[in-house]
Amino acid sequence: MDSCGPCGGAMGPERSAEEEQSVMIWSLEEAVQKQILQIGSSACGATAVLNVLQALRFDIPPDVVDRCVQTRLRKNDAPLAEYLISRSVAGATHQQLIEGAEKASEGRVVGRFFSFYPERCVQLTAWLANWMRKGAVAVVTMNMQVAVPEDKEIPDAWHHQMVFGVDAEKIYMTNPLEIEENSLVKRRLCSESLLLVRRHDVLTRLAGGTDFSIFKLLPNHSLWEQLDVAGQVGWMVSQDAVTGEVSDYVVIPAAYKSGVTLFTLRHLDVTSELLSASELPLLH
Repeated sequence: MDSCGPCGGAMGPERSAEEEQSVMIWSLEEAVQKQILQIGSSACGATAVLNVLQALRFDIPPDVVDRCVQTRLRKNDAPLAEYLISRSVAGATHQQLIEGAEKASEGRVVGRFFSFYPERCVQLTAWLANWMRKGAVAVVTMNMQVAVPEDKEIPDAWHHQMVFGVDAEKIYMTNPLEIEENSLVKRRLCSESLLLVRRHDVLTRLAGGTDFSIFKLLPNHSLWEQLDVAGQVGWMVSQDAVTGEVSDYVVIPAAYKSGVTLFTLRHLDVTSELLSASELPLLH
């Protein structure tokens, strides 16, 4: 359970705490049958939107949704600097998900993003259940490189997943079908916009050149400078060549923001409430 009290998820007197935090859009059996799995490379965002549209009873072809979301791909054959830039934006942001869902549904679906970084004071499952009970469908945007078990390899990317149910302690998600602890999901929802790029993916592209002046042309070039990405690469190479020590990752800025996007049908009463809702309060 979250420990910050009632802010962001007050309990109603007519329901018990467990009932207040429990709602299912699909049963587990329905989710197995209905969920749409990854439709392509870096397309977890488009896949999440497809699942949202499915839950809202739209039948739209995957290729149409992917085009509407405008999934960005990794430039695997590009020189290192260009490759790193492509990694920072590969896939889709929450804004692309919102715009993609609206376009694919011809304006009948709207979305609203709630940031979870810096950490928010919210009882996550109760907050999700409240909106879901009113007709909203949630997509969580998580940094999967956070809170990784010691015996697991650090994943290679962030991830968007549609939520098809919650109970007091668990969150039920699609693509893949997972039931995760509320506390774990909340940790992955609270992350700086950073991405770890594996050593192998850096070193295998050194032959393509190491001209990092292209970073200065980026709108967020100051973030690349603050992280000293070029210096990180140089340190990784010198460690490998001189000391034999290993730096496993280069840290780069990421286009994504961790949080929850709620989607509703435009004609529902809850839509105006959703669009006018305040941001979640910061955890003090």
